[in-house]
Amino acid sequence: AVLARAPEDKKDAPALAALRAKMTLAAEAAALGNPAEFERRLAADPNDHQARFDLAMVQNARGDKTQAADNLLAIVKADRTWNDDGARAQLLKFFEAWGMTDEATLAARRKLSSLLFS
Repeated sequence: AVLARAPEDKKDAPALAALRAKMTLAAEAAALGNPAEFERRLAADPNDHQARFDLAMVQNARGDKTQAADNLLAIVKADRTWNDDGARAQLLKFFEAWGMTDEATLAARRKLSSLLFS
């Protein structure tokens, strides 16, 4: 509601876009539940991409950007087409929320580029 009251000329400002992205990601992560369940599923099956994806969402919400990005990158490496390229698409949402000059964004973008273009 507060973001809706931003002046028209500021609604598309990068800072507000990042804030909107963070709020959306936090709401999505809150709906996922206990990360211990995702960790248990991954211990049983390292190729459980949905568990890894959900764990990345929770890790991001907790501020563990590097681990969240690494989990999504692991999915991209194992199966880029999983969930209609969902891991890569989610990484891009993380980058928007973190900011394009954030160290975690820069590091993960380098890793993603090396995966996609190697």
